[in-house]
Amino acid sequence: MNRRVSVGLAAAALPDKVRETFGETGHDSPHRRMQMAWALQTSEGLEVRYLLSCGAHEPFVEWRVPVTGSLPSLAHHLPMLSWYESEMADLFGIGFEHHPHPQSLVLHEGVKPLVPPMLDDGTPLDCVSTQAWLPKQDNPAIQHLPFGPIRADVVESAEFQFLYIGEGILHYHPRLFWKHRGMERRFEGQSAAQGVILAERVSGVGSLAHALAYCQAVEDALGVEVPRRAHWLRLILAELERLYNHLHYFGHLCQTTTLKVGAAQGLLLEERVKQLIGRHIGNRLPRGLLTPGGLRRDLDFTGLDQALRELQRQIESYLRDLENTRSHLDRLITTGPLTRQTAYDQGATGPVERASGIDRDTRRDHPYAAYAELRFDVPVEQAGDAHARAKVRMGELHESLSLIYQALTRLEPGPVRAPLPDAAATAEGLGWVESPRGTLFYTVLFGADGRLARVKIKSPSFSNWRVFPYTVHDTNLMDYAINEASFGLSVAGCDR
Repeated sequence: MNRRVSVGLAAAALPDKVRETFGETGHDSPHRRMQMAWALQTSEGLEVRYLLSCGAHEPFVEWRVPVTGSLPSLAHHLPMLSWYESEMADLFGIGFEHHPHPQSLVLHEGVKPLVPPMLDDGTPLDCVSTQAWLPKQDNPAIQHLPFGPIRADVVESAEFQFLYIGEGILHYHPRLFWKHRGMERRFEGQSAAQGVILAERVSGVGSLAHALAYCQAVEDALGVEVPRRAHWLRLILAELERLYNHLHYFGHLCQTTTLKVGAAQGLLLEERVKQLIGRHIGNRLPRGLLTPGGLRRDLDFTGLDQALRELQRQIESYLRDLENTRSHLDRLITTGPLTRQTAYDQGATGPVERASGIDRDTRRDHPYAAYAELRFDVPVEQAGDAHARAKVRMGELHESLSLIYQALTRLEPGPVRAPLPDAAATAEGLGWVESPRGTLFYTVLFGADGRLARVKIKSPSFSNWRVFPYTVHDTNLMDYAINEASFGLSVAGCDR
């Protein structure tokens, strides 16, 4: 796995450094990209970190900027940083000069703590009131529809503000973080082994991906070499998680296009993958398996290949039927188009960005586990609409099955866990995973007591929720549910 290169910068040098790195337009190369930004309290004071990817197989670059006052906002040049800066303003109280959207992101109206939540010392929370924000409008024909946070069916809490005339949506504003659980703060003071239990619970649909990214960050910090068999087993588990997530995606997508049989078939296939996982590991969801250093126990995948090949015939038949169902396709084609430029500027990731023509996948570009030893393609589409997002996932289902078949032939007996050394004070690590929804990063920092002092999670849904509104403005209310389903978003992963 590539490491990262750290560079110290003064706050005043940031704007010039951004122009030097990304050019005047901010998008000179799709592989040179700002990935995330976060704040942390070090022994020397508050610091903001920026993580950049500079190309396939190149080390990540990290800018470290001490906070001695407010920082210049970089969101005008790199719009995808807007939410990261807002999050740091809410949780760490850091000011960003000339931020284009100074409204709160994580904290809602009526909740403006006197002490930033990530810096408080345990004293009771004292808040002052703030006002809700929506674009000003004085046209009496424009109607306002606040929808949520409690919605029908078993869905996550989120509120969507629509400004519309007739069926046309003029403006859409998602209000998330209703169930912000302070997950990053909960890691503080935990041991490396305890942290994986928390990571598995950040987003239930991506438990394995979160656990794997966390474990790899800890292993990077402690310099642990994971046994070869553990790498292969981790890869198989990660692809099994991708399989049932993508099949659930198609079931949900069919539900929004009112293709009832297709919805039932998708969820049935998802369930069959989960039952297959349950037969091999004792749990329908791949939890309680990973630990920093490898796996908690060895796994036996005898018979998995044959069972998956039988299931593959059913999956391929199902996907062919979807692609031959005109009423379904009519609802997807041209719905919610996301241009390549907007996907890049606003930080889209995973199948969403690949459906808009951006060819990136950390399994190939920054390989981890055993991906570097396998052959696979990265499906990419150009249309950027709901159909393109579905087609990318169809291709990924095929590739996931191929990866599992290849990995099963490479499994050899051996240990599955390496011992963990004690963590040195200020030891830091970075881990990443290409989860079913896109790139997931974890950074960890250990304190002088050998326990976790700071964990930062960059989830793919945080990135894609930021992008999603750009596909809703100026569209039709009737297409909204289809468009949202085509993104495959997780609210829990975003809220944390």
